Amino acid sequence: MFSSGSISRPALFKPVPIAPLVSFRIAFGLLMFLSILRFWYRGWVSAVYILPRFHFTYFGFSWIRPLPGIGMHLVFCCMAIAALCLTLGWMYRSAAVLFFLTFTYVELIDVTTYLNHYYFISLVAFWMIWLPANRSYSLDVWFRPGLKKTMVPAWTIGIIRFQMGVVYFFAGIAKLNPDWMLHAIPMKIWLPAKTHLPLVGRFMYETWVAYLFSWFGAIYDLFIVFFLWNKRTTPYAYCFVVLFHAATALFFPGIGMFPYIMIVCSTIFFPATAHERFLSKLPFYKKEEQPTIFRYQKEKLIHKILLIYVLLQLLIPMRYLLYPGHLFWHEEGYRFSWRVMLMEKSGATFFYVQDRNGHRQEVNNAAFLTPLQEKMMSTQPDLILQYAHFLAETYRQRGVEHPEVYAQIYVALNGARSRLFIDSAVNLAAQPVSLQHYKWVLPY
Repeated sequence: MFSSGSISRPALFKPVPIAPLVSFRIAFGLLMFLSILRFWYRGWVSAVYILPRFHFTYFGFSWIRPLPGIGMHLVFCCMAIAALCLTLGWMYRSAAVLFFLTFTYVELIDVTTYLNHYYFISLVAFWMIWLPANRSYSLDVWFRPGLKKTMVPAWTIGIIRFQMGVVYFFAGIAKLNPDWMLHAIPMKIWLPAKTHLPLVGRFMYETWVAYLFSWFGAIYDLFIVFFLWNKRTTPYAYCFVVLFHAATALFFPGIGMFPYIMIVCSTIFFPATAHERFLSKLPFYKKEEQPTIFRYQKEKLIHKILLIYVLLQLLIPMRYLLYPGHLFWHEEGYRFSWRVMLMEKSGATFFYVQDRNGHRQEVNNAAFLTPLQEKMMSTQPDLILQYAHFLAETYRQRGVEHPEVYAQIYVALNGARSRLFIDSAVNLAAQPVSLQHYKWVLPY
């Protein structure tokens, strides 16, 4: 991450070779393009965004809704085209804006689809708008040679490295909890399901293997970024990155594209000479001997923006400290804090709608929610509350006067026996959706 020395303005705007930024643009854009095609091919556009009757929204973004009909397919089409244009460096600025807006819009539609790497992609995509990643080896330069630059300010590469460092470091900090370090939970729960794997499967019931996975994961996340940043250890550290994330993809395929994104994006830590060797193997690449420098206007303003951004990225993952109680139980401040695969949590939910005369009827959750939505909602208080408000409005439209919504929810955390999650006597329809602590969630 940015050190106290490198955060100074002269260091941030020191000219450095553009090669790392260019190869990152190519790799990031191509990976996004392939990921979108994968999402489309598997039918998830319809299953996740079109077919559900109800979508859980982020606080303050309840106005965001999926487009009807083929609208969402058109959004993904625009996103794929934008990713391909990023790769090629064609109409780069417009492509970066389009990719950021479409990707972030899609991710804001439904909270139940939240993944840490989606948040990471949105942040990187935002910065790509402002980075001169098209000033070398791009179609923009092909058509307008005057755009070509060989040197860029150091911060344009450092900001991506910093963001990678935040992901790794806070993921490591999050693992320093008793369940993970002292009890190897949830690895003890997950690994026995991998006994079908060749060669290593017979070891998955061994306790020491669960501890090995837990401790190695914590140490890796805490320190890998420092070894990646050190030029002398970058190649060796990157070998660990590949091995670690390849193992993660093998043992936990449900984590999606996260391992591949980290493998690709970690290449930003290699020195410029390594990136130049990579680019030299691509067709039509020509290295310019005469250095030309890309400069930003208003350096003071950019310096202040970078300082604010760095501060926010360091504070947002820590906001859970503002809430009382067990973090994994309440999950208040859990999102956007780079907590990756830390707990095994499941819930069973039973909702009831009661009219003004006291007549109560049980709700069939499957009539309103997809299996994924119900699974995610069952353990997260803010989603439970959103669903209760939706049920109240739905039954009001069906003619139920002054509907009240109650729920019996049982949640099991990290292998412990399930227990009552919320106060069953509380009318959830009357509880406000807010960022304050939800007192109707029972203590752990």
